[in-house]
Amino acid sequence: MIKYDRGNKKSIIDYAKKLKNKTLKEVCGQDLINKNYSNKGSFGQLLEEFYFEYKPNSVAEADFAEVGLELKASPLKLLSNSEYRSKERLVLNIISYLDVAKEDFETSSFWKKNANLLLIFYLYEQNKDLLEFEIKLIEEWSFNETDLEIIKKDWELIRKKIIEGKAHELSEGDTFYLGACTKGSKGGNPRPQHNSSILAKQRAYSLKQGYVNHIIATIANEPIEIYGKLISSKSQVEKKTIVEIVQDKFKIYYTKSVSQIEVELGLTLNKSAKNYYANLVKAILGVELKQEVEEFKKSDVTIKTVRIEKNNLPRESVSFPSFEYEKLILEDWDESEFKDCLEKKFLFVFFKIVDKEYVLNKVKFWNMPQSDISDVKRVWTRTREIVQNGDIVSKLIVKDSGKNIRSTNFPGKKESHIAHVRPHAKNSLETYSLPVQDKVTGSFEYTKHCFWLNNFYIRDEIYLK
Repeated sequence: MIKYDRGNKKSIIDYAKKLKNKTLKEVCGQDLINKNYSNKGSFGQLLEEFYFEYKPNSVAEADFAEVGLELKASPLKLLSNSEYRSKERLVLNIISYLDVAKEDFETSSFWKKNANLLLIFYLYEQNKDLLEFEIKLIEEWSFNETDLEIIKKDWELIRKKIIEGKAHELSEGDTFYLGACTKGSKGGNPRPQHNSSILAKQRAYSLKQGYVNHIIATIANEPIEIYGKLISSKSQVEKKTIVEIVQDKFKIYYTKSVSQIEVELGLTLNKSAKNYYANLVKAILGVELKQEVEEFKKSDVTIKTVRIEKNNLPRESVSFPSFEYEKLILEDWDESEFKDCLEKKFLFVFFKIVDKEYVLNKVKFWNMPQSDISDVKRVWTRTREIVQNGDIVSKLIVKDSGKNIRSTNFPGKKESHIAHVRPHAKNSLETYSLPVQDKVTGSFEYTKHCFWLNNFYIRDEIYLK
């Protein structure tokens, strides 16, 4: 006998909240384990079948259709400051490429299922069975009107790309809050699409990880971080997209030197500081220097400031966070940290040298095309193999001074038009542990390295396009 009323939203939510600080093993008892569990199924599927007592399904309506409530379970990670953050994006329903062309937002399968969510967040712990994951946060969630307007524009962009026969080119970096993430086996579960004979990987609507973190912080009643806002009202985003709003903020400073911009904004910044250009960008966006941009945090947008020389070549390649060697060899490409970075949206802000001073030249939202992401996989795979085989150092020269000069086998600029690997550390003593002893040096640690986007790739594919 079901212990709650499916036709009563309050009854469903109250029943869900009995899960707080408990595990599936505790609330469902030994019965769940005895019913051919055998480590099969996801946390959400087990929650549906054994606690809420309905069979998981893929119908185009909400799980509790009687009250328009969709159940979603998602993992948390615990930070050192005892705050919760999302372990991953929140995956919603599968995108039907052949049906979406007939829909508008209000009648779409996305909106029918996800207008009103019952969110259950559980704490993921690596060495535990999922039956023992503790449920920490439970709350109903509906989108506020401003966020919903952004989500609607995201949905329309995804739909437009599908109608144009470009479903195979979809990327999470295309949009802001609502993404189109890959969903399925490593082969991608290829599906037919509109206006193209090319099969497209199966994808699902998803909320970006940054947006999920916003939800978590809200329902956990964590101390509210003060963010700077680009958008003050729904009407603002009804008239213009986030891209247009951001471009408008920068356009008034085009061709002006960084010194002129400082004067106009009433700033006195340290030009020798490493974060000088990042701080200048924040000021142009109308955000205090200690603040983050709320809309960018929610949409996982990464800001990259780039200085352009007279020959149109960026002064430097663009770096990503350093990778840990031991973690790198445990990843596969589809779940790798680097692929996740590349699939996000970037805001590139270009400053070009004119008469010995940099002027604001151009801003551009950009995300890497799927074809280029596939090419970068070769660089990542080669790097992983080198670490795994203990082949990092190719040549070691010991100077009379006692200083060692090392060459590596990591992929350089000549091996890929897009990306390369080189150090990302203050000095050679800043290291990460190695999973395999390096054959040449005999060391079990090595200087921190990271992946870089080549400066000529940035010039050709972002700045000049």
